[in-house]
Amino acid sequence: MARRRDAEEAPRQEAAAPPEVALTIDALGRKCPIPIIMLAQQINDVPMNATVAVLADDPAAFTDVPAWCRLKSHHHMGSYDLPQGGWAIHVRRNY
Repeated sequence: MARRRDAEEAPRQEAAAPPEVALTIDALGRKCPIPIIMLAQQINDVPMNATVAVLADDPAAFTDVPAWCRLKSHHHMGSYDLPQGGWAIHVRRNY
């Protein structure tokens, strides 16, 4: 089962299946701020309330993407561990 972590919640919790993803951004192997730049460039490519998954393995992305969501009024839905390392950081487009 996928593990997830919300920025506002306690560390790592078991979660139901991750939400359906409209767009996956592969930022594995890229250092911050590149994952955030990629997200900012592509989030408007999905419909309102759709989910974008940012795949990242830079530890800074794990905290910076949720912070970007708060700053830009999008919703960080959770961060799910990837089997090969890193996370799928899910963001819901709010506007």
